[in-house]
Amino acid sequence: MDAQQPEHEVPDPEVRERPVARRYSAAYKARILAEYEQLDKAGKGALMRREGLYSSLISGWRTARDHGAAQALARPVGRPKADPRDKKIEALEGEIERLRAELGTTRQVIEVQGKTLRTAGSARHQQRDTGSGREVEAARLIEQAQYAAVTELEPVIGRKQALAAYGVAQATWYRRHRKSPLPERPARARRPHPATLSPAECEHIRGLLNSERFWDRSPTSVYYMLLDEGLYLASESTFYRILRRHGEVGRDRRRQATPANASVPHLFADAPNRVWAWDITKLRGPDKGIWYHLYTIIDIHSRYVVGWMVATRESATLARRLITATARAQGIDEGTLTLHADRGSSMRSKTVAELLIDLGVAKSHSRPRTSNDNPYIEASFKTLKYCPEFPGRFGSKEHARQFCAGFYRWYNHDHYHSGIKYQHPVDVHYGRAAAVRDQRAAVLAAAHAARPERFPHGPPTPPALPGPAWINKPRPEPETDNRAQN
Repeated sequence: MDAQQPEHEVPDPEVRERPVARRYSAAYKARILAEYEQLDKAGKGALMRREGLYSSLISGWRTARDHGAAQALARPVGRPKADPRDKKIEALEGEIERLRAELGTTRQVIEVQGKTLRTAGSARHQQRDTGSGREVEAARLIEQAQYAAVTELEPVIGRKQALAAYGVAQATWYRRHRKSPLPERPARARRPHPATLSPAECEHIRGLLNSERFWDRSPTSVYYMLLDEGLYLASESTFYRILRRHGEVGRDRRRQATPANASVPHLFADAPNRVWAWDITKLRGPDKGIWYHLYTIIDIHSRYVVGWMVATRESATLARRLITATARAQGIDEGTLTLHADRGSSMRSKTVAELLIDLGVAKSHSRPRTSNDNPYIEASFKTLKYCPEFPGRFGSKEHARQFCAGFYRWYNHDHYHSGIKYQHPVDVHYGRAAAVRDQRAAVLAAAHAARPERFPHGPPTPPALPGPAWINKPRPEPETDNRAQN
């Protein structure tokens, strides 16, 4: 998560002071490691996308194996020795079931044979009474009885045995029951679309997506990274289509947790530093019961993290220090900012309330038990804790500070945020989003001019500039019928 330096100096946002993970069996880890070490770089990238893994997981498994930590890869499970008497009982029970099945089959065959003999006897008696004029009809009745018996016994003993039991030749049976097959339709080769990428171009894109530089990034991020570098290869959907064709798309590689229910206040921000949201989340310490507290303030319009702090406790005094330092660093004027938070003790404390009055900042709170009233800060915490490098525990407060510093540098300066049209938060916050969009549009226009046949719907355009941000946007009221009543 190396951050690029912005065009001009920006203030440092830091102020000092369980998601559900996938489980991997030992056999699965050993198999993936063996397959991974036999592949080249492009093959390794394809393997990790197909299995939904990050390179950090592969490195951890390899380290555990190389250091002889067998318990990290496998936990042998013993199996009690089988009792010979149990095997003998099982064999006898199987033999009993087999004999019962044979007995039932024999009874069914005898019953069908009896019905057939009765039908044949009746036909012969009719033939004897009426003379030679009814011989053909009698033969037809006998043949129908035989065929009916074969059809009834076929599911029980099979067609071949049923035909042999009634003396019917197989050729006669198949001739009478033959169904002419439908004529086969001539196969026609499908003509490729003139704008279709060539196999070589598809392999080049797949190799690029699975290269060591990009194998931990989504195809959408790769698309915009290349776009910002002045390179257009294909559309986002084509990137996904090429990976999907090789079974390398479909599984979410992030660790998933169940989201909370959504709910309302109504806040609107059409520019940076209009509405901030803040919250506190816990980070696991080195031992059970030890936690560090991460205070974070985010601008909901630009998604830029304007201030954060790692502390050993949750305190209204520390929250006051963070808000004061952040407002001073961002140059907030009185009466221009709203600060939104949930209903935690620090957020509703008298200390913070008095500070906001002194700063001329309006305050807003979520409704009880409604975490999605503060969606932007919750989403940033999710991005933090689902990060592949996020440790299970932090060894110290300084360890947590170092990790959060690197993460928020990446989040503000390098992260392509989908909520702001895949721009960097720092560019939106400091007014550089329009220039970035113009540069992307120039790259797409050049790509269209070079190969217009690949764009049947016209010249491609980059996403629009980020629009206003809402917390619980109001629903439009339904139209009412105001016609006068008689």
